Amino acid sequence: MADARQDPGQGGDPFVALMRRYVVDYTNRRDTSVCAEIMEPDYTLRMGPHEVSGRDEAYIPASLKQFTQFPGLGLTVHEVISNGERLALRFSEHGASVRHGGAAAAWTGLGLYRWNGTRLRDNSVEQDYLSRRRQLASGEPATVRPPAVAPWDTPARAADPSAEAVVRAWIAEGLPAGGPPGAGSSTVGTSLTWDDGGPGSERAVLADPASIVDELFSAGAAVAFRLTCHGRYVGGLGDVTDASAGTPATLHMVGLVHVADGRVVSGHLVRDRLGTARALSTGRARNADTRGPIRRLP
Repeated sequence: MADARQDPGQGGDPFVALMRRYVVDYTNRRDTSVCAEIMEPDYTLRMGPHEVSGRDEAYIPASLKQFTQFPGLGLTVHEVISNGERLALRFSEHGASVRHGGAAAAWTGLGLYRWNGTRLRDNSVEQDYLSRRRQLASGEPATVRPPAVAPWDTPARAADPSAEAVVRAWIAEGLPAGGPPGAGSSTVGTSLTWDDGGPGSERAVLADPASIVDELFSAGAAVAFRLTCHGRYVGGLGDVTDASAGTPATLHMVGLVHVADGRVVSGHLVRDRLGTARALSTGRARNADTRGPIRRLP
């Protein structure tokens, strides 16, 4: 078994070194044999309302479906934070889909990882599958954003409870779930990117949102979190649902933001917009606690 703490070829934070293997050896080489070395047998992936638990019996088969659809799949890392125990990875995946006549797409994602000092235990992630769906349908792929210059040299930084408190207060205001802040908000001027950052990506999906904090941790002034948000649907998903405004809805999201001077100043949020749209379309908008296998989305 490879132990990230003992790897002489990887310097710096051992968690970051392990994630280098996850990105370079497993994902970008599409080599699932690496999973046994870097993940625990009960490794669990959470995405939207779904949960895939079990490295060999559930997670690897799901990954192979993705690799089959996108045989040249690549993952580009844009940002890494770590406090030694938790790690957040902001990335883009990109490739051409054999199910869509070779149409290509590039979509953003954000994962929150946990390990036990040797191997990965779980990951809570969101990927912007709504953007991917639109790109594959239109035949116009998005541009992959520039990679992080030195992601694998990212040092571990101690958690900052004061930064976490700022973000919890910001979440309590409903701003991540409700879209851009209004004129009276203390976070006006904050540089945030919702989903793919394209036209309409900042539009609020929920009104009067109530957010449940599923996970939250920090590495210095960087704070990562996962939310389950309940509210009333107000629009923004019109190309995939006919649900009327006011319908109760649930939206999952993962965020990575930066705090300075007692406020959130920048960051990225990735929402499960396609999952919410499908739930609205099928009348299951409030059924957010149903756990089941993740089905790879077209």
